[in-house]
Amino acid sequence: MARIYVAGHRGMVGGAILRRLQARGTDEVITRTSAELDLTDQAAVRAFFAAERPDVVILAAAKVGGIVANDSYPAEFIRDNLMIECNVIHEAHAAGVQHLLQLGSSCIYPKMAPQPMAEDALLTGPLEPTNEPYAIAKIAGIKLCESYNRQYGRDYRSVMPTNLYGPGDNFHPQNSHVLPALIRRFHEAVQDGRDEVVIWGSGRPMREFLHVDDMAEASLFVLDLPKAVYDRETEPMLSHINVGSGTDVTIRELAETVARVTGFEGRLSFDATKPDGTPRKLMDVSRLARLGWCATIPLEQGIAETYRWFLEQPADALRAK
Repeated sequence: MARIYVAGHRGMVGGAILRRLQARGTDEVITRTSAELDLTDQAAVRAFFAAERPDVVILAAAKVGGIVANDSYPAEFIRDNLMIECNVIHEAHAAGVQHLLQLGSSCIYPKMAPQPMAEDALLTGPLEPTNEPYAIAKIAGIKLCESYNRQYGRDYRSVMPTNLYGPGDNFHPQNSHVLPALIRRFHEAVQDGRDEVVIWGSGRPMREFLHVDDMAEASLFVLDLPKAVYDRETEPMLSHINVGSGTDVTIRELAETVARVTGFEGRLSFDATKPDGTPRKLMDVSRLARLGWCATIPLEQGIAETYRWFLEQPADALRAK
């Protein structure tokens, strides 16, 4: 029985992966809260690996946030994420861990990357300025894994998800991503009886969304691939794999879907003075499809499930995130 350490198990993605592992019932899962283990503290991480000796590591821990958070706290986003990656990946190696899966982000790709974005678009152009520090940290994580593979023969893999949503998401009014922010805004508009919802940006940018349960399934699928199969579809220094739905929608279409799900029947307005971010972000998921995995949860169904989860949460818990 493998001992699997899930770093970041209280986050949205880590939580979904934990649920999948527990449902399998074939592994011994190790977790630590951030209060129990500060992943930015190298000595603490080293002591943890020495004591627990996991066989496999899933690195889902990260400092994350939306446009406002990334633009407001760039130093924290690059510093904390670099420290987490360096500590976990190096100390896993030092403890003899052969198998590691690191989760990244689609923001690693250039702002004007050809669409859909294939894995080989990495490092071919400037990044989106609002989240460049976070993107640099996630790129470094990929290169850390590849470098330990090259030098030490490790089997450290990276998956790059598109925009994720689902149970456990962050619905904070200032620090959330676009989809949970819209769910909260439309929900509150319905509760308050408002007849208009204002949305940041022009509504024209296109975004791809993947339910977190699909991401968890894809992550474990990639982790479980035989090395010969994984190596056949990747390259030593271009080894990451995109994970997405393969389809995208405009922000306007997304807002209209959220309005339907939440029961909002008023007017949608778009504030073009606010930043749009990258014009389009669609992942090329052909590499993962060739390996045998595709997403299964349709967007409107996933949003409806997420909204039901949102309604079940105490209001104080949602404000605290």
